[in-house]
Amino acid sequence: MMKGKIRAYFRRLGLSDDEAKDLHSHYYREYGLAIRGLVRHHAVDALDYDKHCDAALPLDEVLKDDPKLRRLLADIDRDKCHVWALTNAYKIHATRVLNLLGIADQLEGVISCDYGAGEFSCKPEAAFFNDALRHVSTPPPPVSSLYFVDDSALNVRGANGLGWRHCVLFDEGGSEEDRLGSVETTTAGEEDEGKAGDAEKPRVSVVHDLEELRTIWPEVFKAGPASGTDGSP
Repeated sequence: MMKGKIRAYFRRLGLSDDEAKDLHSHYYREYGLAIRGLVRHHAVDALDYDKHCDAALPLDEVLKDDPKLRRLLADIDRDKCHVWALTNAYKIHATRVLNLLGIADQLEGVISCDYGAGEFSCKPEAAFFNDALRHVSTPPPPVSSLYFVDDSALNVRGANGLGWRHCVLFDEGGSEEDRLGSVETTTAGEEDEGKAGDAEKPRVSVVHDLEELRTIWPEVFKAGPASGTDGSP
C-alpha cells in the first residue's frame, strides 16, 4: 500500500513505472528514505510528499491495538531504560501510528524527521542518530549504554557503526539479515552458549519476533511475570 503511493508520487516526476521503481529503490538504498533523494535531487516539497503518501494511508483500516507489543513495552524497567521511538516518518504520521497501535503512552517521546525543514537528516545518517542522543539527555548518553531495535538492516548498520552497543535487527519477514553485510551477528541465546565472541565489540542480534528481546536483553526487563495486556501490573 505504502510502496504503491510512493511509486505513484515518483511517476508525477514524469517517470515510467520501471523508472519510478528503480529510482525509489536507489534513493532508499542511498539515503534510507525515498523523500531524502526527492528533496535533494528534485526539489520536492517533503510536506507535499507526506500529504500524498504517508498521510493518505487509511491506517485506521489496517492498524489496531497491539496488546502484545504494549505488554512488551510495559515490562521494560524504566529505572534502567528510557524508551523513545526513532522514526524516519513525519511526526504527525508517527503519532498516528503509535496511537492506533495503542502504545503512544508507553514511550517517553518520538524523534522524527522534520519534513518542514527543507534539508533534514534521517536514519541511518550519523547526524540523525547524534541529534537524537542530544535530544534525549544532556549530556548525551554514552553509546555503550544504548539499546536499539529496527526493522531496517540499513538503519541497524548505521547505529552499529557509531558504536551503539546493543543493536537488534527485527527481521520479521526474513529478508533483511542478508543486507547487514559484514556486520557480525548473534541470535537469541548465543551469548549464553559462548558463541558471541569478543564481548566488548558491538554486534547485532537478529530476531524474528519482538518477544525475543526478553532473551536478548534480559537486563532491561522487570523481574517476575509479565504485566497484563493493558500494560498495567
